[in-house]
Amino acid sequence: MAKVKFGKWLGGGLGWALGGPLGGILGFALGSAFDAASVTVQTNNGKTTYSSRGSGTHVGDFAASLLVLSAAVMKSDGKTLKSELEYVKRFFSQQFGEQNAQQQILLLQQILKQDIPLHDVCIQIKQYMPHSERLQIIHYLFGISKADGHVHELELQTIHTIANYLGVSAADFNSLKAMYFRDTNSDYLILEITPSATEEEIKKAYRKMAVKFHPDKVAALGEEVQKAANEKFQKVQSAYENIKKQRGFS
Repeated sequence: MAKVKFGKWLGGGLGWALGGPLGGILGFALGSAFDAASVTVQTNNGKTTYSSRGSGTHVGDFAASLLVLSAAVMKSDGKTLKSELEYVKRFFSQQFGEQNAQQQILLLQQILKQDIPLHDVCIQIKQYMPHSERLQIIHYLFGISKADGHVHELELQTIHTIANYLGVSAADFNSLKAMYFRDTNSDYLILEITPSATEEEIKKAYRKMAVKFHPDKVAALGEEVQKAANEKFQKVQSAYENIKKQRGFS
C-alpha cells in the first residue's frame, strides 16, 4: 500500500472516478500537484490503482470528469490559451468555491501534460454517470470552446467525439451546440424541432426539453452544479419564447 497526497480539491467525495482510466490520469496529476491529505492506493509494478469505487456519481466524480474532458478539448488545437484556463477557473470558482478552484487549476495543468485515452475515459463516465449529467458536461465543454471568442474546428470535433462516446444523441448535441452558436434556426435546434413544426409540435417539444434539461435532473450533485444547469434550462425557455413571439402564439 502507498499514499497519494492531495488537498480537498473537489468539494465533494470521489467514488468511481478513482478507478479505471480516470483514476490513472488523476493519480498522476494528484501525485504531481498536491501534498496535503491522502487516499490509500494499491501500487503494483509501478501501476497505481485506486481501491475506492462507488455506484453513484459524487460531486467529486463530476468535477474530475469535467477536468479531464476539459483538458482533452483544450489540447485539441495544440495550444492551451489563457482565456480557456480562466474560463475553467471561473466556472469552478462559481460552482465549488475559490479555494477549490485554485487547486483544480493546478490539477488541470498536470492533466494537460498527459495523453488522454478519450474513448476509455468516456466509456467509464458513461457507465456510471446518468444521461442528464452527461448532457451538462457537453454544455460546459461548448463554453470552453467559445472562451476566447474564436471557435477552433478541432475543438468542436473533439466535443462531438466526446458526445458520441458518452451516448449523447445527435439531436441533443445539436441542441446544446445551438445554445452557444447562434443562427436563424438556433431556437428550433435547441428545442430539437424544425422551422416547419406546427404550433402544437412546438409546445410539445418545449415541454419535453424543459423536463430533459430541468436543473432538478442534477440535484444529486448539489446546489452548485444545479445552478450551472439552470443556465441551460433558461436557454430552452428563451428559445421557446423567441419562437412564440416570432410565430405569434401564446
